[in-house]
Amino acid sequence: MDRKMTTARLILAIISTTLEEVAIYVIWRWLLPEFDIRMPFSVLIGAMVAWAVFSVSLFVFTTRTLKKQVPVGLPSMVGTRGKVASPLSPEGLVRIKSELWVATSAEGNIDKGKDIEVVGEDGLKLVVRKVGDDKPIH
Repeated sequence: MDRKMTTARLILAIISTTLEEVAIYVIWRWLLPEFDIRMPFSVLIGAMVAWAVFSVSLFVFTTRTLKKQVPVGLPSMVGTRGKVASPLSPEGLVRIKSELWVATSAEGNIDKGKDIEVVGEDGLKLVVRKVGDDKPIH
């Protein structure tokens, strides 16, 4: 996530938190008295501080989460390593990060349990080769 997006989100968070704080004040000042509910000023300040702390925490958590987000999908899998789950002859299943994927061997049959590396994609299938093989992929 780039700096401009973070700055835009920060500005939006400040504006929305300010509007929410105004809404808390309006409720305390005009709505609650309509129902004959009286709350001390210290309760208002406590509620506003609690809401501000919640808003800041939510902003920080969301920003960190968005920064950690990794692209998903087959193209982002290139270079990832795993193991053959069912023999690739030349198509079968591979296990990468505890997930099963349909894969095609780029260089012939690969037995179950062998280490593989993702070298490409073919539609919704991964293209893999044995780890350690230095053969060029065509």
